[in-house]
Amino acid sequence: MTDIVDELKWRGLFAQSTDEDALRKALADGPVTFYCGYDPTAASLHVGHLVQVLTMRRLQQAGLRPLALVGGATGQIGDPRPTAERTLNDPETIAAWVARLRSQIEPFLSFEGENAAVMVNNLDWTAGMSAIEFLRDIGKHFRVNKMLTKESIARRLESDEGISYTEFSYQLLQSMDFLELYRRHGCTLQQGGSDQWGNLTAGLDLIHRLEPGAEVHALATPLMTKADGTKFGKSESGAVWLDPEMTTPYAFYQFWLNVDDRDVSRYMRILSFRSPAELEELEKVTEERPQARAAQRALAEELTTLVHGADQCAAVIAASKALFGQGELGELDEATLGAALSEVPHAQVTELGPLVDLLVEVGLAPSKSGARRTVKEGGAYVNNVKAVDGEAAPSRDELLHGRWLVLRRGKKNLAAIEVTAG
Repeated sequence: MTDIVDELKWRGLFAQSTDEDALRKALADGPVTFYCGYDPTAASLHVGHLVQVLTMRRLQQAGLRPLALVGGATGQIGDPRPTAERTLNDPETIAAWVARLRSQIEPFLSFEGENAAVMVNNLDWTAGMSAIEFLRDIGKHFRVNKMLTKESIARRLESDEGISYTEFSYQLLQSMDFLELYRRHGCTLQQGGSDQWGNLTAGLDLIHRLEPGAEVHALATPLMTKADGTKFGKSESGAVWLDPEMTTPYAFYQFWLNVDDRDVSRYMRILSFRSPAELEELEKVTEERPQARAAQRALAEELTTLVHGADQCAAVIAASKALFGQGELGELDEATLGAALSEVPHAQVTELGPLVDLLVEVGLAPSKSGARRTVKEGGAYVNNVKAVDGEAAPSRDELLHGRWLVLRRGKKNLAAIEVTAG
């Protein structure tokens, strides 16, 4: 299992650990149980969480035993953000989100064999604890002056809003998680992002105070960044979620397909399960022929398959090809086609007017004269069929699934018309 440390370093997944030599020795000495926590602060995980979820999968494949914690308790508090207080959600909402997040994490882990994964919820050990017990048994072991040095706390204290005692106490709850998992499951390693380092080490300190002689470790992965300075995991329409109802599989696939050439090799190492040799070959191809976007396609296909399944991945690839004239639009199912068209400029009409009007309506031409010129030059397509008469209106028989027309100008400029009931 010690090889996993070297692999994490090669992949850019090793930001820091409390004691690398001690961690390597623990891995060499026998099976290690580790945990990573996820707070249900939304109805779904987003692609930023994939770093931790896939790292858990990688560690389990290396022989470690994972505990995946979905925080029914910490989700009711929220880790302090650097900017402002979180909105507190009611317990019923949190409970529903816990179930949804569990269902998203479980497919990535194996629940069979000697190192079978276990799902845990910190509400199990906090729900019955009184405030007095919490303050005496846990709070007594924390020093406020040390807690104030945490970056997110310090930034909030400097802001006009300040920080509530509720969010200030979050570190105590997360630390208690590590203590409880150590006692209940023999967990000796906590994994998380480098932005959680203060919480990770606080958990170690608590265990050392209450369980003298315990050998426990923390391992932090780097935060994902983008070369252009924008936040990783965001698209033009907002966060990229794992839930297909919140981000369609087509949009999910397109997010990875559009990754910047400057980022794709790093993302591949962090997120892909391909071998180093395969990744280095893709890096070479990207450097020599970036226009082929081979690495982006490989990453999009692998992650869409992991998150949404092989059938959905095949469907979105078929849709992506068909939209640009490399497949039959009529063979796409309604849900996949609708999801794909929601990602391109589109307009709703009750009646189909002349094609030149439709091209202007969806922004594929600046004016009717411009639209006529596009048609005359052979650059306008309706459902991948070259248009020859811009003044004619498409017929309702041409509507895909009785609803849509796919309009294209040239090879790459797409838009859609949806016909609705008047």
